[in-house]
Amino acid sequence: MLLFAHRGYHARNPENTLAAFAAAVQAGVDGIETDVRLSADAQPVIIHDRITPRGRPVAELARREIERDVGHDVPTLDEILEVFPGVIWNIEIKNPEVWPAAARILANYRASRRLIVSSFRHEVVRQCAQDLAIDCALLLAHRPLDVDALMESCASLPSIKAIVWDYNVMDESVVSTVHARNWKNFVYGPVTPAEHARCRELGLAGVITDHPLTARESLQ
Repeated sequence: MLLFAHRGYHARNPENTLAAFAAAVQAGVDGIETDVRLSADAQPVIIHDRITPRGRPVAELARREIERDVGHDVPTLDEILEVFPGVIWNIEIKNPEVWPAAARILANYRASRRLIVSSFRHEVVRQCAQDLAIDCALLLAHRPLDVDALMESCASLPSIKAIVWDYNVMDESVVSTVHARNWKNFVYGPVTPAEHARCRELGLAGVITDHPLTARESLQ
């Protein structure tokens, strides 16, 4: 089972920063999950929240203004892919507006980096599969009434071959349904050693965690 650091390893460093990503690499993770939004100066910036701590929308701020609001450097998508070539990158596209800028960068790196593109905006996932044929995953924070129908709707796009579940809605039933179609299951949000161990017992392809050291110990 692959171990992804959620927004890097941010126990001592701000999340989604080069320092948090370096700490995750040092912790020995297989991959890093991160978030991309579009700044007002058209840069694909690495930041999770749509509103800064000063209450201003990221989309209305230039990159340097975002940095002043959050109090630290904010990297861009091309910077993180250049600096950390050896990990698997799970790139979450936060909104459709950032996709054109992100797509141009991902196209340049798809042959030299291990990439998974995911989003709660499934139309963006479909666009990625059509444009770039990069491995894609549907992000789900809810439990669909019909998981089979969801996967069937993507049958024409073989690059979409994984679901990333919220830990709260994942169970053996949905995992088995996904496995039966030869798709992969990932999960985000486990906290305790027992929850991380359960992910392994369910045969998941990977876990996205804020607690990579806890995960490593529980998976040994």
